[in-house]
Amino acid sequence: MNLNDFSVSHTEGKARAGLLKTSRGYVETPVFMPVGTAATVKAMTPESLKTIGSQILLCNTYHLMIRPGEKVVNHLGGLNKFMNWSGPILTDSGGFQVMSLSKLRQLDENGVTFRSHIDGKKFLLSPEGSIRIQETLQSTIIMSFDECMPFPVEKKLAEKSMKLSSRWAERSKVSFTGANGSMLFGIQQGGMFKDLREQSALCLNNIGFDGYAIGGLAVGEPQEKMFGVLNYSTDFFPKDRPRYLMGVGKPSDIVGAVLRGIDMFDCVIPTRSGRNGQAFVQDGIINLKNAKHKFDEKPIDKNCSCYCCSNYSRGYLSHLVRCNEILGSMLLTLHNLYFYTNLMKKIRELIQRGDFTAFAKNFAT
Repeated sequence: MNLNDFSVSHTEGKARAGLLKTSRGYVETPVFMPVGTAATVKAMTPESLKTIGSQILLCNTYHLMIRPGEKVVNHLGGLNKFMNWSGPILTDSGGFQVMSLSKLRQLDENGVTFRSHIDGKKFLLSPEGSIRIQETLQSTIIMSFDECMPFPVEKKLAEKSMKLSSRWAERSKVSFTGANGSMLFGIQQGGMFKDLREQSALCLNNIGFDGYAIGGLAVGEPQEKMFGVLNYSTDFFPKDRPRYLMGVGKPSDIVGAVLRGIDMFDCVIPTRSGRNGQAFVQDGIINLKNAKHKFDEKPIDKNCSCYCCSNYSRGYLSHLVRCNEILGSMLLTLHNLYFYTNLMKKIRELIQRGDFTAFAKNFAT
């Protein structure tokens, strides 16, 4: 890809506002990517996602290779046509499942052999295979294959895993063709250890990627531990490439990570919370399952202009949630993603004005 495919227009400390050019259009950063695990963002239509301002989505390589299979998706026109989404799509490599499926898999230098959680069918996922699957899916941004360590982990094991991920990153780059104008991101590992994180980044920089992700966080560590890693990790990467923090997070996580130089995020929290009857507001989270909302005529947030807040009361939403009605999940998911999308828009505007640091210090959600 051309070096000019990512440009930073404004900085405030380490925080950056920029523009990422992809084969599927432009993405303003910092940006939050709603998670569409199985080629759908749960309880949301693509049209609704566009309406609330979503710019880019994330889909899951592991789940899509299991079903319906990458060849099915390719036959039906690739991910964009398959799910009727015209914007960019980032696919993760399956590396997180290497960790989460530890009881169902065997790992060696070649890759990971595992059995499907659906029907027990055996699969081998290697760096070359992960790239091939993502290219078959016709992803816009492809992630290199890595191993994600849990928290906590001993340094010796973290180092061994980081070096394996580095070798896999090189194999990922060699097998990447750039078909469909796609981009390839490398993934930094190294646990909570600064020297390992630096080694990982130097290796990735030498290989050369279109963007760089910080992996191995949001795996159970306290927020201060995550911020501690981010305090130095972003410094190891080129300034002219996007930086992606995988699997993060709560609004306060995102604000703190932008403060430390992160440009891209994804997380299931806003969608999962919506399905569980929880709504994000400026000063916290509202649980619509609570009986106190039964007679409440107010919207979730009087200052929110999303479709949910413009049309429905807390009392009605509480009724939907307590009755397990699908509409409750749809409306609360829409509200939560609108909240996240507008938080990112506000962050971009604040960085452009030079007012983000003060905002971040007072942000508590």
